[in-house]
Amino acid sequence: MNYNKKSIEDIDVKGKKVLLRCDFNVPLKAGKITSDKRIVAALPTIQYLLKNGAAVIACSHMGKPKGEWKPELSLKVVAERLGELLGQEVIMAADVVGDDAKAKAAALQPGQIMLLENTRYMKGETKNDPELSKDLASMADLFVNDAFGSAHRAHSSTAGVADYLPAVCGYLIEKEISIMGKALSDPARPFVAILGGAKVSDKLNVINNLLEKVDTLIIGGGMAYTFLAAKGYGIGKSLLDGEKLDYCKDMMKKAEEKGVKLLLPIDTVGADHFPDPIDSEIAVETFSVEAHPDNMIGMDIGKETCKLYADAVRSAKTVVWNGPMGIFENPVLSAGTIAVAQALADSEAITIVGGGDSAAACEQLGFADKITHISTGGGASLEFLEGLELPGIACLEDK
Repeated sequence: MNYNKKSIEDIDVKGKKVLLRCDFNVPLKAGKITSDKRIVAALPTIQYLLKNGAAVIACSHMGKPKGEWKPELSLKVVAERLGELLGQEVIMAADVVGDDAKAKAAALQPGQIMLLENTRYMKGETKNDPELSKDLASMADLFVNDAFGSAHRAHSSTAGVADYLPAVCGYLIEKEISIMGKALSDPARPFVAILGGAKVSDKLNVINNLLEKVDTLIIGGGMAYTFLAAKGYGIGKSLLDGEKLDYCKDMMKKAEEKGVKLLLPIDTVGADHFPDPIDSEIAVETFSVEAHPDNMIGMDIGKETCKLYADAVRSAKTVVWNGPMGIFENPVLSAGTIAVAQALADSEAITIVGGGDSAAACEQLGFADKITHISTGGGASLEFLEGLELPGIACLEDK
């Protein structure tokens, strides 16, 4: 995939109506926004467009209304919060491509911003329906995609509209593709990747693709036990992706052939039952992977493994991390994830954290400002690491 895409600074936006795809899929509780991080992240692109004389027609999905109008998933709360952050009114459309949206878009003046209703209220959105794409495009002169979290989806508002309008990226996507793109295509070496999470099957293609690029691949989380089982170790009652044992053997062989160091846990923190996420009373034991008790479930990496992984990070020039090392939500089983986050925070390398639990860990621990880049998209960053073409980026004009 070509990562060298035109951005908002490569085109003249003055006097133009810009359809801006944002990621305003914010968490809600009882109709209130519980974190406005995604709205704040969109501000630099919005402010640039408004300051340079564009009229901004913002759009986003929220939740999964599946083509139905669900009032609890309305973007009205986003319009209010965005207006507070910008210090100006955000005009709210009553629909997506209906009479109200089109009338408000037609009347919109340079320096003004409006927000369309939840794009997934439209049945055609997730099907990338050309009629919906055309309807969205008819309101604007330019398309700007700044929703990296949805860039792996070929939807009408993320990719389809680019068939009808000149399309460029905003600052968020520009940062994602410049930092992550460079890390994957031309990394400073040694290049270390750390993968965690529950199942091998979730990261099949990521592991395969990264073995072509990295110097060291570190495996943690639940999926490490399938690798350990493939090496012949007993794993007690730990998570086992039984159908993927041969795949793990193939990947270990591939690593050896390519001269890639593949690091697996050497000790494990386990318990005899799976805990409630917040059960801080659970009794745990640490044991060597060579002596895993039959009645124990491995649920985090042990201290020796933490040291091994931190040493690998210390010698790296580029580090990519996606997925926790243990059950991070449980304070007793979060030490491995914390150790990896700390190693990245202490590192002088280019450090990139994929979305989801790894990003949450860095933010909760207060390490976010010590990481070069925390991706705004969990699924999108995974597909990026797989080497897949992301439709919401592929549709943008090349420089």
